[in-house]
Amino acid sequence: MQQVDADLSTLDRAIINAFQGGFPVTARPFEPAAAALRDRGVDVTSDELLARVQELDESGVLSRFGALVNAEEIGGTATLVAMHAPPERFDAVAEQVNGHIEVAHNYEREHPHLNMWFVVSVAEESRVEEVLAEIEAETGQETYNLPKQQEFRVEAKFYVDGPIPEGDVDLSHLGPDVTPTDRRTLTPQERDLVVEIQGGLPITATPYADVAEAIDAETDWVIETIKRFEQEGKVRRVGVIPNHYALGYTENGMTVWNVPDELLDEVGPEVAGLSFVTHCYHRPRHEGVWPYNFFAMTHGRSDAESQQRIREVRETMQEFWDVGEDDWDSLFSTRILKKTGIRLDERADANTE
Repeated sequence: MQQVDADLSTLDRAIINAFQGGFPVTARPFEPAAAALRDRGVDVTSDELLARVQELDESGVLSRFGALVNAEEIGGTATLVAMHAPPERFDAVAEQVNGHIEVAHNYEREHPHLNMWFVVSVAEESRVEEVLAEIEAETGQETYNLPKQQEFRVEAKFYVDGPIPEGDVDLSHLGPDVTPTDRRTLTPQERDLVVEIQGGLPITATPYADVAEAIDAETDWVIETIKRFEQEGKVRRVGVIPNHYALGYTENGMTVWNVPDELLDEVGPEVAGLSFVTHCYHRPRHEGVWPYNFFAMTHGRSDAESQQRIREVRETMQEFWDVGEDDWDSLFSTRILKKTGIRLDERADANTE
């Protein structure tokens, strides 16, 4: 793996590679985390580890530190939407689209027609069509709703040269034993917890105690609930969330494929098994406009690396059917138009008992 940022120290690289998941959910998590690094040949104290995570966060190498909340399991829904923005009005259309608080992410992507791609996140599913109707009325442009129909993978992890190149140091077994529930709704206190941690945990020696103080809860309850949320899927993982652009992963390629419907259940897991595929979904086609029903997101640190990864996806596809030139495309992002993250407040509110 090539070096992507000469400014990263050996310790920085160990942190990024080790803790993109599996960070301890215990009262003083930096102590066992530092011990795990020492076991792997990285000499660091808990105080030094804490200070480096703080610095990586402040410098923008990390997007945040904490629990990655699975918005879908919290309540409400989100969907991917494509549209055409005429080049002569592109910025004006982007401003109109971004003016909707329901729009969380918006990217300009390379495509001869569908050049704007955004995510709509709402508390009530019926609100999706209302938002799209409002956007169409304001912009005069048709929207194409592409909701997720099946998820094969969501695991955006980005590694660098350095210690622990294989990835996670999984310390999620530490802490209290908890029993998952099948309850889909949130209690008012769980809702407060979700809203408090959605943007990350405090980077302190006692992050869970600090969260508990902020929501007037017991520290043990916060720890137990976050661990239970991990098991229930409400939290995907706990750890450092890198800013992949800062690590050199600037080539954001959305590959799309017209997979025969009867092969989706076979193709999906195989493509999802490629380590560099971060998101992998089945989405609907739009006849006459959008023939693709399978999305696989890849990231690379150079055009050459990105193209090689796309070739590997195609080679995997080729094992199942004869992939023609018209059966796929790759849409690279050329500009981030909006990236505020999915707002969980309203979605959690609507799902609180």
